[in-house]
Amino acid sequence: MFAQRRKDRRTDLEAVELALRAALHRAGAAALTAMLQFAAPADEQRQLPCSCGSWARYEELRSKSITTMVGPARVLRGYFLCDNCGTGQFPVDAELDIENTEFSPGVRRMQALVGHQEPFEHGRQQMKVLAGLEVTAKSVERTAEAIGANLARREQEEIQKAFQLELPAVAGEPIPILYVEMDGTGIPVVKKETVGRAGKIDGLPAHTREAKLGCVFTQTNSDKEGYPIRDLDSTTYTGAIETAEEFGRRIYLEAQKRGWSRSLLKVVIGDGAEWIWTLVALHFPGAIEIVDLYHARQHLWEVVRKLYPNQEEKQKAWIKFHQKGLLDKGKIEKLVSALRVLAFHHPDIAEKIRTEADYFERNAERMRYPKFRCLHLFVGSGVIEAGCKTVIAARLKRSGMFWTVNGANAILALRCSFLNGRFEDYWEGRLAA
Repeated sequence: MFAQRRKDRRTDLEAVELALRAALHRAGAAALTAMLQFAAPADEQRQLPCSCGSWARYEELRSKSITTMVGPARVLRGYFLCDNCGTGQFPVDAELDIENTEFSPGVRRMQALVGHQEPFEHGRQQMKVLAGLEVTAKSVERTAEAIGANLARREQEEIQKAFQLELPAVAGEPIPILYVEMDGTGIPVVKKETVGRAGKIDGLPAHTREAKLGCVFTQTNSDKEGYPIRDLDSTTYTGAIETAEEFGRRIYLEAQKRGWSRSLLKVVIGDGAEWIWTLVALHFPGAIEIVDLYHARQHLWEVVRKLYPNQEEKQKAWIKFHQKGLLDKGKIEKLVSALRVLAFHHPDIAEKIRTEADYFERNAERMRYPKFRCLHLFVGSGVIEAGCKTVIAARLKRSGMFWTVNGANAILALRCSFLNGRFEDYWEGRLAA
């Protein structure tokens, strides 16, 4: 390189950087390999307890290749074998956190990072460009999903404990307003995951499974006009492809972690889905319940499009009165009455109008928007709507993707852990658990 510089008086800095990095990696891998050569154990240390209750005895030193943050390295360590059950073990592997893997802890953390953010092939490319490491897309997939599955198992254990034992109150200052929001979105899955499930169109099979997502955030202030302001970096997420009952326990635990018991004002926002309000009644009794205003408006638009198809001016006039004059002002009883009269006069679409009238009647107390605005509360579920896009769709709903339920749940658990700022705590504490 220096000779080339003297010859043409030019320096390709990037080439120099890459060459130096490769040289430093080789040196680092050589140093690691030298450090990871373990001697045979002393005579008094040549037996270890086995999980079967017997003893494993030292057999020999065996070598193993691992990929580290500075490239390939080799570990030489003792192998122990149990004569009773035939199980072998490498105590050093457990100490170094390289049991049943060819990747060092540092490399696995990298794979988890890129795997939760991007398609696995993109993650492989990122590791090559940014870290100079050659790994396969399949190894990124397996490692990211394995770590995510471990996170998901821990979450389930935590949920089980929460419902077997009384959760301790989380210490801290009172929280002015704490919100819980819930929603669901379909994730494309492989065929075996939809066997026996009906699709959205009659007669056609399903192609997706619904992932339920919940978020918790806080509010302390409102702006000069009285509109609420979400506290910066206060949003955490939790979700999975699971039943509503299972998800209810999940979102309850997340809310408790965030200080539900010490919040002065408790609010739950969702659309009109019955499963949401069933969970609220079970896990969050006494909370202020709000149906997302924009979702409610969509229901009115569905009615007016049936009433006046392709008549934009009539649609706008009808919406101006029924939305702005009734719904937005919380006059739900009058809105319901108006819809029921419409059903009488329009027999061709009466069933649709009655369905919407029932929806508004059922959710009347959740649509007192002037009252909620007087309390400076959010009346829209924009946080969870955005969460469905950023947490789920941005990673799990890209073109050509099809997931198993276990794979999707693993990546979703991993993604929530990173976005919630909890991954480093998990990573540091995983061996102690």
